[in-house]
Amino acid sequence: MDETLSVGVVGAGYWGPNLIRNFGAHPSWDMKWVADTNDVHLSKIGKIYPAIALTKDYRDLLKDAALDAVAIATPVEFHYDMVRAALEAGKHVLVEKPLTSTTEEARRLRELARSRGKTIMVDHTFLYNGAVEHLRQLASEKSFGNIFYIDSVRVNLGLFQNSDVIYDLAPHDVSIINHVLNEYPVSVSANAGACVYSDLHDVAFLTLRYPSGVLAHAHLSWLSPVKIRKLSIAGSNRMAIWDDVEPSEKVKVYDKGVELRTDEESVYRRMVSYRVGDMHAPALDTTEALTKVVNAFHRAITTDERTKATVDDGLAVVAVLEAAHASVVQRGATITLDYPAD
Repeated sequence: MDETLSVGVVGAGYWGPNLIRNFGAHPSWDMKWVADTNDVHLSKIGKIYPAIALTKDYRDLLKDAALDAVAIATPVEFHYDMVRAALEAGKHVLVEKPLTSTTEEARRLRELARSRGKTIMVDHTFLYNGAVEHLRQLASEKSFGNIFYIDSVRVNLGLFQNSDVIYDLAPHDVSIINHVLNEYPVSVSANAGACVYSDLHDVAFLTLRYPSGVLAHAHLSWLSPVKIRKLSIAGSNRMAIWDDVEPSEKVKVYDKGVELRTDEESVYRRMVSYRVGDMHAPALDTTEALTKVVNAFHRAITTDERTKATVDDGLAVVAVLEAAHASVVQRGATITLDYPAD
């Protein structure tokens, strides 16, 4: 039987209740504490989980010497101080995306975690989604052939956040694309607009370039009349579309492609052949992604198994966000990414 670990959750607003539910249902986790500064949030949790200890001060969790881990589901501006305090108190940490506001903060947390022998896992939940797992498998098996580009659209109407749309939505797309390609981008350029509040970007367009030559694009917005969650992959052998809004057949793989004609006239006229084959909608793992996240967090602590969202992966995402903002300031200039040395 797996070793039982105890955990506390900091933040019981939007995402925290999902973490509490999954930790509470997992046979190898003992859900002990919940901290939130909002009395209403704590009251709701207390009614559903009367056995959980509640507090308005997250430092009460850190004083519990028997507590093994802390999950932090607060706005990003609190991540650095809370994660650092948890590590210094000897706790393993699962932290909501993005890891931190800056790469320097992420680098410091990485060093602290390793010096204390503790795990930091970033809750990039989509990496444990059945659709993303399948796309990663297809890419690793070279089923797409040479991937030419990836295009992602993540738009909806609201919800406006204190952090801008890049920090709110881009972590999803950047982490997904990094994971599918199994590499980090080498450059980013971005443009953003502040349509409602003059000091808050609510629409953005990011362009990423990867070492393998893949070009990726992400369209992010809080100002769309419809909710769209769609990612397209174009390869030399196959192409795929993941539509997360679709109730069924979320991933469709197309046996379509373009082949160059090699005869002299075709080369001269830039003529190509189009291959049109069948469409396949694979069966996907429908296990809730967050269930797999808390399971992976447990295995990382007890067996040193690598998670899909390590502190390095989280740092890479933060580096893209930071560079994207620098690019916006410079009106879309290409920013070369420089990841802090390990």
